[in-house]
Amino acid sequence: MSKVTTGMLHHVELWVPDLPRAVAGWGWLLGELGYTIFQDWADGRSWRLGCTYLVLERSPALSADEHDRRRPGLNHLAFHVESRAMVDALAERAPRHGWTLLFPERHPHAGGERHYAAYLEDTDGFEVELVAPETSGQD
Repeated sequence: MSKVTTGMLHHVELWVPDLPRAVAGWGWLLGELGYTIFQDWADGRSWRLGCTYLVLERSPALSADEHDRRRPGLNHLAFHVESRAMVDALAERAPRHGWTLLFPERHPHAGGERHYAAYLEDTDGFEVELVAPETSGQD
């Protein structure tokens, strides 16, 4: 396990309406990003990378079966990706795993001319941003 630093994110827990569907999409993406399965139980699963882990859970306490990233609360999770080529490869393969490319007309610069990223949304409306390192030159 990596060294813990005060202020590092410990974990994120997402409540999902359909656990098997969420596990299929998120499991693929998190695996591609280097996460490994950490915990697995009847109503949830988690993946860990270093000291941080991400949980998907189908909680009996859910008050609705849909997530809307435009309402108050979580809008999206952003992940570092090692290169522009990896952003491109993940964006290209994502639809086969239940993800939709957001803002395709502005991809890969939907976040601005100097920001190289893919914005993906899963079937349940959760958004991730896959961000390539900044470069000093142009594309």
